[in-house]
Amino acid sequence: MTTDASSADAPRTSEPPRPGRITAAAAVVAAQGVVVAGLGVTMLAMLLAGSRADDTVQALTGAVTVLALAVLPLAAARGLWLRRRWSRGPAVIVQLMALPVGWQMAQNGGVWLAGGVAIALTALAVLGCLMSPAAAGALGVGPREHRDA
Repeated sequence: MTTDASSADAPRTSEPPRPGRITAAAAVVAAQGVVVAGLGVTMLAMLLAGSRADDTVQALTGAVTVLALAVLPLAAARGLWLRRRWSRGPAVIVQLMALPVGWQMAQNGGVWLAGGVAIALTALAVLGCLMSPAAAGALGVGPREHRDA
């Protein structure tokens, strides 16, 4: 006897496999979220360890803000992995925000140049993955046929 809950939890065999572009985009966006979260944790740890901050409230606000900003790419990565239609928008927004960050970092030269180039290239790669027809189809994004009733 099958219950509704067990049939809902059962894997769907009719669903096509996840395209590699979606998998790659989800992995990169998740990595971006982890890096941003790591930055927020580091900022918070430095503050708690007694790092000399001119304004403790401002430093705490900055750390909490960075941690909150990490939620967007992490949620988008999970949505991409699960092939949720809504996840493409936040993932694209994260990449569009990363491009000027990469540009600014690259303008400073030295080690910043390498970091800026890496950020910009990963953002462009994710945008390329998400804008492909295969990714759009897998996420259910794009034109739909109208059915006459």
